[in-house]
Amino acid sequence: MQRISVVGTTGSGKTTLARQISQRLAIPHVELDYLHWEPNWVEVPNDVMRDRVAQSLCGDRWVVDGNYSIVQDIIWARADTVVWLDYSWPVVMSRILRRTFSRVVTQQQVCNGNYETWQKSFMSRDSILLWAIQTYGKNRQKYQALFQASKYHHLNFVHLRSPAAAKNWLSSIE
Repeated sequence: MQRISVVGTTGSGKTTLARQISQRLAIPHVELDYLHWEPNWVEVPNDVMRDRVAQSLCGDRWVVDGNYSIVQDIIWARADTVVWLDYSWPVVMSRILRRTFSRVVTQQQVCNGNYETWQKSFMSRDSILLWAIQTYGKNRQKYQALFQASKYHHLNFVHLRSPAAAKNWLSSIE
């Protein structure tokens, strides 16, 4: 494992696991949210996102986290391993609620000077909670299909169904 993509629905712990992999294997960590979001939650154009990702993954060793379909082809063409955090709805929802509440209360920066707010998180069409509800089932179907696709036969797929399974897998890698 030299080039690893960590995927999973919103709130599953992609960034946390990617950071842990990065530390354990001493490889760079690329967080797609930092490449996608400018200050004030402005999304970069797709061509800029693709360029940023391609430049960020030009090295021989890295771990990247995120689900951006616009760059999946770039990432998976270069990756050797895809780790899918496929947790149950109660696990994901409890994690995202705790994380969002904590970020709002502590004013923890999310990325590039962006912060979650009560309004944006709980009372907006742009709510991360609403996004999680809308994409949870779609992401599960998408990754189940992608794991079977012949064009990705070069990838080692790691399908983790619980935080305990992720912890055990992480402790097994060197």
